[in-house]
Amino acid sequence: MDQYLSERIKSLSESQTLAMAAKSRELKAQGIDVISLSIGEPDFNTPEFIKEAAKRAIDDNFSHYPPVPGYSEVLEAISKKFKRDNNLDYAPNQIVVSNGAKQSLANVLLSLLDPGDEVLVPTPFWVSYVELIKLAGGVPIFIKADVESDFKITGEQLKSAITDKTKLVMFSSPCNPSGSVYSKNELEDLKNVLVNYPNIFVIADEIYELINFGEKHFSIACFKDLYSQVITVNGVSKGFAMTGWRIGYIGAPLWLAKAVIKMQGQITSAASSIAQKAAQAAVEADPEVMSGMRDEFLKRRDMMLEKLNEIEGIRCSIPKGAFYLFPDVQHFFGKSFNGTRIENADDLCMYLLEEARIALVTGSAFGNPECIRLSYAASNDDLIEAANRLKKALEQLQ
Repeated sequence: MDQYLSERIKSLSESQTLAMAAKSRELKAQGIDVISLSIGEPDFNTPEFIKEAAKRAIDDNFSHYPPVPGYSEVLEAISKKFKRDNNLDYAPNQIVVSNGAKQSLANVLLSLLDPGDEVLVPTPFWVSYVELIKLAGGVPIFIKADVESDFKITGEQLKSAITDKTKLVMFSSPCNPSGSVYSKNELEDLKNVLVNYPNIFVIADEIYELINFGEKHFSIACFKDLYSQVITVNGVSKGFAMTGWRIGYIGAPLWLAKAVIKMQGQITSAASSIAQKAAQAAVEADPEVMSGMRDEFLKRRDMMLEKLNEIEGIRCSIPKGAFYLFPDVQHFFGKSFNGTRIENADDLCMYLLEEARIALVTGSAFGNPECIRLSYAASNDDLIEAANRLKKALEQLQ
């Protein structure tokens, strides 16, 4: 019955991260021992003080429709968080709370893009960027970055990609899937290009801000001469282990925040009242309350890097944030085992799922078909076992 579906939905690709997670759950349900390193979700529980805030909200009868952009006290708390943590001045009326950062991104894209507008997307990128751009009628234009450049682009690359159709630049730092983090100097290099194009806007996805292993996170909107062109996107899912609470938010120029409220008001209205009050507790807290989770991710990163470096042919950068490794695996293309030939990263991921029972995600989903993504948001035992299986399976390829 696909002939009845809109061209819009038929042109939309399924999220490959969610598809691989679903496949691994399906195999586990059949009793097959699959280790899933495919999903981007902290394997930690939401802190107790946040859960207590949600319980109080229920008892205090926060059970009616909230204002579309969010409760005033939640917007005020986010405004103070932006100032405290990022040195950004976003007034409460410049902030919109949504049902996860994914809706925040969709709201902005739908509010800004007309058919044919170009969006510059450095690779690798989070899987949903391209599909959301297409959904809004935009055209994604990719700027290639790879393991040699630590998966980061330069100002020169950015400038070379700009055309008279460019409307937006969209990137994440820390990055999903590479874990790369742009330094202040690297962001300034991009800023020095963008200030010459006041009609080009920037979506800065900072959802992994608190999972940062190096120097303090720096927001590109901190550059005063670029501030009016930047939409800062964040949320509580990754940094506070609140993926299921579905709260994201933006800080944006007032005119755009108003447009986003208009868009969201016609699609979902406000985010959950209870989840908003939980998120308020999160952003009001000292971010260091989550340092234990960050430190554990750092230990796992180092352990998995050590394991991967033992495998001949794998090339991996050292990610400075998030909880992913994004190794270049081109060495294994053209190799075979038991009649299975590996032509690309898609083939390699299927081989590793079937032969080693490890669920990973192909780099082609993120714009880098020479790579695969591995999430280390899993227990140490699972990570060690997965690394051993990976090594054995890759060494079998000849």
